[in-house]
Amino acid sequence: MATYEQQMPRRVYPLRVLGMGLGGVVVAVVLWQRQASLLAWLGMVLPCFVWPHLAYQLSRRSADPYRAEIRNLLADSALAAALVPLMHFSLLPSVLLCTLTLVDKITTGIRGLWARSIPAMLAGGAASAALTGVHWAPESPLPIILACLPVMALHTLSVSMVSYRLIRKVSQQNLLLDELRRVDTLTGLYGRGHWQEQAEAALRRHHTGLDAACMLMMDIDNFKQINDQHGHTVGDEVIRAVAHVVRGNVRATDCAGRYGGDEFAILLAGMETAEAVAVAERIRAQTEAIRLRDMPALRMTASIGVAAAHTRHGALRAWMDAADAALYVAKNAGRNRVTDSSTDAGSAAAPQPATSDS
Repeated sequence: MATYEQQMPRRVYPLRVLGMGLGGVVVAVVLWQRQASLLAWLGMVLPCFVWPHLAYQLSRRSADPYRAEIRNLLADSALAAALVPLMHFSLLPSVLLCTLTLVDKITTGIRGLWARSIPAMLAGGAASAALTGVHWAPESPLPIILACLPVMALHTLSVSMVSYRLIRKVSQQNLLLDELRRVDTLTGLYGRGHWQEQAEAALRRHHTGLDAACMLMMDIDNFKQINDQHGHTVGDEVIRAVAHVVRGNVRATDCAGRYGGDEFAILLAGMETAEAVAVAERIRAQTEAIRLRDMPALRMTASIGVAAAHTRHGALRAWMDAADAALYVAKNAGRNRVTDSSTDAGSAAAPQPATSDS
């Protein structure tokens, strides 16, 4: 596949033909207004209508097309400035050509190219003045002004379109980067940072409007043993399978995340404890029913702690601690069960039938 550097001559060619051609139209009007000589007309035709095609052939046949195109772009600047003495320094078209030439170098995105173009423009203008003489006629009659207007409009629109496409591309890349930041690649669930942001927002809403919310902290039972016996590849498959169960039991308004390792955190917005426990129980039961295609004999279970948002949770850490405490009650009571933070350690509900290991 051709690189950007290799494709650069082909990309620049139509823009150079358009830009130099439009500039040639403006210069032609000025030359016509002052009834210029044949030599002056030739000095306009060669850079404006012949040079773009010659530049393309030079860069295309070069061993290093990118460097050849840089030289061509600097030559563009010198040739554009060389047209100024031909127009007897007619003010509007002279300023227009020099300004648009510099703008074009800036929009290439090549660092420092516009600055390197300034000496090239000065050299081109000086060489042209030495050959044609210095004739000062800065006036810009109405025909010249009218000839400049389409160039200004078309150039502005073209630069705007390029900028618009660039902005759209950068925006799409930023959205992709934000998605990569928010989503855990292994599970497809949200990452820890994004989940915490959503949980903090839910807790603030609870404090200000007493909106209900529940947090589930979930841990795969004996996961280290699965990793040790079957390897990390199987461990990753287990995590993916459990994450699939989690995704299937949360709503679009909820936020399920991988909190770390084999631990999952689920934010259930607008949900009371009883409903949250029911969701957690479904997740627990479906986790117990998971069978891996390549290892159908492998059994896995999960313990889940449930904590409802409460005014005593002054910060997210306190809410998480309550859910974590409920999780450890479930694990200490034999695993594969759901416990909410209002349940005493001795009355943690066990599943039917109960199993104490995976």
